Amino acid sequence: MTREVVYTGFMSLDGVVDSPGGRVEGHRSGGWVMETEFVPEAFALKGEELAETTALMFGRRSYEAFAPVWRDSADHAAYKELPKYVVSTGLTDDSLVEGWGPTTILRSTDDIAELKQGDGGAVFIHGSAELARSLSEADLIDRYHLLVFPVLLGAGKSLFSRADRDKQQLRLRDSASYSNGVTKLVYDVVH
Repeated sequence: MTREVVYTGFMSLDGVVDSPGGRVEGHRSGGWVMETEFVPEAFALKGEELAETTALMFGRRSYEAFAPVWRDSADHAAYKELPKYVVSTGLTDDSLVEGWGPTTILRSTDDIAELKQGDGGAVFIHGSAELARSLSEADLIDRYHLLVFPVLLGAGKSLFSRADRDKQQLRLRDSASYSNGVTKLVYDVVH
């Protein structure tokens, strides 16, 4: 049995995943999720994911942004002791955030492919657009959990590559739309 790698994130209608909660990355339209009317049921997916998450995976920049905040956040307490994987060629063990559970640095897509062959449940990727693109191109993502927001940003990091590649078929697992214009899309990747 292989482990699933699941990308979860907020996305604009034009495919941007950059800076949904603030201007951390300098995106001029940062904070676009917070500018959408809050409707609790539109975020129910995040609670559902908590029950399924057995490990977290981040690219280096997302890890450095999330780890110090999520470590002490009551909203993310369930993640504290879960295993974490950071994909980076340059990060060192002494750069890891103390007190946020076991963290392993992975250096390549081969390391991720090996992790998928091990025991355990779903590994969820938060943020980490560049990592998600490279894993998608390597056919290492098994599922997408997307909350699509009714905003066009025009620029920013895209979840999906524009490179010419073989078609990747997706199968809709779940969807819903909410009164604030947010749409939930959960897709399985057909391997």
